[in-house]
Amino acid sequence: MRIGELARRAGVTTKAARYYESLGLLTPGRLANGYRDYDEHDVRLAREIRALSGLGIPVERTRPFLDCLAVGHRHADDCPASLAGYRQAIDELSQRIAGLTARRTALIAQLQEAAHRNSRVSPVPPADEGAHPMSDVPMNDYLSLPADLPVPEDDGATAHLPGTKLPPLELRTTGDTTVRLDALGPGRTVLYVYPLTGRPGTDLPEGWDTIPGARGCTPEACGFRDHYQELLDAGAVRVFGLSSQDTDYQREVVERLHLPFDMLSDPTRSLARALDLPTFEVSGLTLYKRLTLLLRDGVIEHVFYPVFPPNEHAAQVLTWLRDAPH
Repeated sequence: MRIGELARRAGVTTKAARYYESLGLLTPGRLANGYRDYDEHDVRLAREIRALSGLGIPVERTRPFLDCLAVGHRHADDCPASLAGYRQAIDELSQRIAGLTARRTALIAQLQEAAHRNSRVSPVPPADEGAHPMSDVPMNDYLSLPADLPVPEDDGATAHLPGTKLPPLELRTTGDTTVRLDALGPGRTVLYVYPLTGRPGTDLPEGWDTIPGARGCTPEACGFRDHYQELLDAGAVRVFGLSSQDTDYQREVVERLHLPFDMLSDPTRSLARALDLPTFEVSGLTLYKRLTLLLRDGVIEHVFYPVFPPNEHAAQVLTWLRDAPH
């Protein structure tokens, strides 16, 4: 058969078949006109080379397997030389894995150092050698969002809020002051309420990414940071984030992300009780559902709920402020 037929039946390219022949792995006969003539044995060899290459064994090192077939064995790895070829490939992979693991550990350490450079919280040491090599990847990657993140539905839980007066609640800020919500003063305040920010080296609650509206607190905070001056230019007098996390935890986030505004801590969820705000349960925690309140002169003027996607939400608030009457 011609080389094109061989390539088709063996599942390789004609270029690959020519390469196999150049290494002496295929030795076709010659027709009277000088054309190469491949047979069923060549097809078998080409298939074997392709399969071994898929396992990571270089084409150049497949000869012991092909020789095993040539002497009549049913399988190419029935011979001791073939088993030695497997072991060599495994040893090389182990060395590569060890090298990659060392590089990955160094990268994790660099990430931790960079993430906590301006924080009062000490970095968490990289996982030890006994840890699963991928065990801490998700907990370190809070700035990106999965493509299949579930979209929260509007369950009507905030329909009663527009026009509601703010309660006389006093909450602690990350700036070591307190803020009384009904006494914020004139002008608009952006108060975005979020469930829980992640921290490098700290696990999120189990199943976090599967809860609609849960994932994305850090990208949301970064969005308000990046649009902060634009929000003020568009008419906001102040911006706050609010969650049920304690002030020290929030302060680490403010410092690490270089947020130009304070967070408000509401560990007892007093605002949720006063305004009947939506919450959810996960891993024994009761957390706020993500929403944003536009406050003006002691009254809730507008509510964003549900919020999605969180990384674009600050831009959504900015658009609303620019279009709202002043």
